[in-house]
Amino acid sequence: MIQLRYFASLRERLGLDVEAIEPSAGTTVAELRAFLCTRGEPWEQALAQEQRILAAVNQEMARPDSAVADGDEVAFFPPVTGG
Repeated sequence: MIQLRYFASLRERLGLDVEAIEPSAGTTVAELRAFLCTRGEPWEQALAQEQRILAAVNQEMARPDSAVADGDEVAFFPPVTGG
């Protein structure tokens, strides 16, 4: 199982902050995001490809092609702006 965490506006839009799912072998961050979009709304809109969403695997910034394995923690969050 992998633990998914959603932060900031994603947490608000999805109505949850954490869940666990079973990944397919060789899953990447991009594939995981695409899979979540197949759930329909609100996932499809919140995690759509055109949305600027960052990801971290085991608390380290991840690229779309980063691998996700059983036991990993994957976090999705919007970019942070400061001032």
